[in-house]
Amino acid sequence: MRVSLYVVVGGFALLTGCQTLDNHGVNQTEVEAVTTENTVPEYYLATEAPSAQITDVWERIRQGMQLPVPDQKLVNQYRDWYIKNPQHLAIISERAAPYMYMIVEELEKRHLPIEIALLPIIESAFDPSASSTGAASGLWQFTTPMASHFGLEMNWWYDGRRDVPASTTAALDMLEYLYDKTNNNWLYAIAAYNSGESRVLNAIKRNEKKGLKTDFWSLDLPRETERYVPQLLALAEVIKHADEYGISLAPIDNNPTIEVVDIDSQIDLAMAAGFANMTTLELQKLNPGYNRWATSPLGPHTLVLPIDKSEEFKKALAETETEDRISWLRYTIKSGDSIGKIATQHHTTVAAIRAANGMKSNTIVAGKHLIIPVDAQDKQLYALSTKQQLPKKSHAAVESTKIAYQVKSGDTLSEIAQAHKVTVKQLSTWNKLAKNSKLQNGQKLVILAPKELEQTAQIRTVSYKVKSGDSLARIANKFNVTVAELLEWNSLAQSQYLQPGQVIKLVVDETKLSA
Repeated sequence: MRVSLYVVVGGFALLTGCQTLDNHGVNQTEVEAVTTENTVPEYYLATEAPSAQITDVWERIRQGMQLPVPDQKLVNQYRDWYIKNPQHLAIISERAAPYMYMIVEELEKRHLPIEIALLPIIESAFDPSASSTGAASGLWQFTTPMASHFGLEMNWWYDGRRDVPASTTAALDMLEYLYDKTNNNWLYAIAAYNSGESRVLNAIKRNEKKGLKTDFWSLDLPRETERYVPQLLALAEVIKHADEYGISLAPIDNNPTIEVVDIDSQIDLAMAAGFANMTTLELQKLNPGYNRWATSPLGPHTLVLPIDKSEEFKKALAETETEDRISWLRYTIKSGDSIGKIATQHHTTVAAIRAANGMKSNTIVAGKHLIIPVDAQDKQLYALSTKQQLPKKSHAAVESTKIAYQVKSGDTLSEIAQAHKVTVKQLSTWNKLAKNSKLQNGQKLVILAPKELEQTAQIRTVSYKVKSGDSLARIANKFNVTVAELLEWNSLAQSQYLQPGQVIKLVVDETKLSA
């Protein structure tokens, strides 16, 4: 699905890609006054179609890379981590398979750095259903305000942040906007996607006033942002030289594998899956933007389908009348009923009932009838549309620490919230402030900052030195793996004895290991 380019009018100050919306950007005059010593030059990507000899999207990405990768401490640290943990990218590359061709195509059409295709690895590990403690969601980790600004719809039925084609369009729109606002510097733009344009531009201005360099590496930015850009560059370096580093990436055919199909109406997802000769679960995995048992009655009226299933689907769809694509219930209104109560009882919305019945208000009369759209299949078929499944948390706060923060000159609520990984709404609530409150130098604020974050499962390869008395079964149990896996990872025979001091390799969930 494509969404229309959201037009940003002058003075609109934003923006942060995977954090909270920054409403305190500099104005146009300030932007133009910023100089950018040692900036990364604009990149002009090749306009020619990829060589017919390229059969793997990863190779297409490698050949298109243009962002320089410096010999820099953080870049090298991240590069070494990826090399030491090859299973991490192996798993993620499999997740990326349905979407990477589409993303690369769009980047090349727009003449944007192809390295941007790797951002979802950092943002969401290529999980379209991922969400963060900062209320960001989807492959590109959009917050609600940012998503709205770039044309993504969000309602009871549908969340465009989890719609991969739609959110990709919005993310690239945003990056183009940030590139323009940060003086055509891609390192600035990528940093701004993480922390907001005003934070980056203000950091540049501070260095200018002090007579310091203003390249990205010289800026004083939030810790997360200072590591965000190096991580992307390191990732690009590792993927470019994957064979040399022993990194195995799941091959991705350099041809389209999915198609966005226009259906022109609401449709039951189980019915749609049947039309495409797919399971409902398979269809939902490609369409995680839909929250319920059906597409939204108000749109978007599109579905992402495997390209080899699309023609079969279109044929069946054309043979089915619009009114037959949803099951309908004839409901007799009872005394004491409200339209909201009826909607809740039937797992739908007031808007859907009103639309189905041509109602201009919420007024209903006992004894009259309503036509209500309902799910046609066993609710077990709609497993991914339950509140328990949508969305999945990528981080979960387990404990908070109370912090007394003293406001400094130039501080804003959004910047303070960003620095402490909380939202502006939370900060305002804790301190009984209006969202647009002006802060005073020296003012004391209370912050309940996350003390510890539990990361989602990340695969890590570790080395274990065998101790006296160890056995394969004991080691497997200790690291929550199987004996068969230990044998496979280390090319061992079942009957082989372990020797004290022997080093074996294990592939484990790094979040369950001590630092």
